[in-house]
Amino acid sequence: MNISANLQTSAQIVDGKATAAKVLEEVKAEVQQFKQKGIEPCLAVVLVGDDPASHVYVRNKVEKAQLVNIRSLEFRMDADTAEEVLLEKIDELNADASVHGILVQLPLPKHINETAVLERIHPQKDVDGFHSENVGGLSQGRDVLTPCTPTGCIRLLKDTLGPDLTGLNAVVVGRSNIVGKPMAALLLKESCTVTIVHSKTKNIQDICKQADILVAAVGRPLMIDESYVNPNMVVIDVGINRIQVDGKNRLVGDVHYEAVIDKVKAITPVPGGVGPMTIAYLMKNTLDAARLQTKIF
Repeated sequence: MNISANLQTSAQIVDGKATAAKVLEEVKAEVQQFKQKGIEPCLAVVLVGDDPASHVYVRNKVEKAQLVNIRSLEFRMDADTAEEVLLEKIDELNADASVHGILVQLPLPKHINETAVLERIHPQKDVDGFHSENVGGLSQGRDVLTPCTPTGCIRLLKDTLGPDLTGLNAVVVGRSNIVGKPMAALLLKESCTVTIVHSKTKNIQDICKQADILVAAVGRPLMIDESYVNPNMVVIDVGINRIQVDGKNRLVGDVHYEAVIDKVKAITPVPGGVGPMTIAYLMKNTLDAARLQTKIF
């Protein structure tokens, strides 16, 4: 249920939960095809430290892997684990042909160099799509492993607008390496006309209002209000922010849902929009990684 289910609106609510369930069913069917060829797709998850949110994320990922019959391995390390020990574990998993995907849960403890860790993962096992080889490949339009959240956003857009996004005007709010930049690259690959706006952009509302597609990935709760949107726009809200409302915690996006719900063509809710797609596409990336490594399909 979205956070404003009682609102009267003509906008289409883009149901990420339902689409993610479809993706997981597709993955499950593909896993069976791999197993018929004698290959068991396998995802290894490495968790360093005791961050409570990270433990929740890892548990969810392992549960989804079990749901689609992907073998999952968990490696938990203490918060004071030396960087070299973590790198040795990654080397071990890189060398293990039975492991197809490697995910190191972020954030890492401050004494560990995040970039060094992500670069140590073999590009063909990099199911997060964060290795520089995959980042560069995406910018060149090559078929590489791509970050799960923006890839999931593309699926939501295609399910909403149809499979051909050619020529649509897309604006991405935010320029992060995890969402904003790869989102822009994926939209370019779909032959959209793409603009990235950010904190230094002038006339940001005017630019956003021209968009057919608006992807909000800036990390500022409720930033996008009615001054950013138009009635023909599809809004994808990547933001997940916890705020206090009347003394209670509330989960909201970067988009002010209540303010824009009756002023756009379609919108993803928070929660229940982009979030479920991220883990679904982690499973899909694990299969794609297995395909890259085995060359069986």
